[in-house]
Amino acid sequence: MQNGYIERFNRFFREDILDAYYFNDTHQLQNISDNWREDYNFNHPHKSLGNKSPKEYMPRFGEEFKFFTKSDLNNNYLSNFKVS
Repeated sequence: MQNGYIERFNRFFREDILDAYYFNDTHQLQNISDNWREDYNFNHPHKSLGNKSPKEYMPRFGEEFKFFTKSDLNNNYLSNFKVS
């Protein structure tokens, strides 16, 4: 195994998405994958974070590390921020 983190992610994705659903088209696959990825990246406990979710773990670093979800991007939430 060259990269345990990637291997684990691939296993979770295969078990939770590819093996669990029958997809009628690529749009359905994309929608389900997007929802799963957002849940995995924000709410799913990760062993490397002490079995905490990223959402639980990140507040220790302060507001500069705020999470932005896909819905934030779709709602132009980031257009309110200025880069210095």
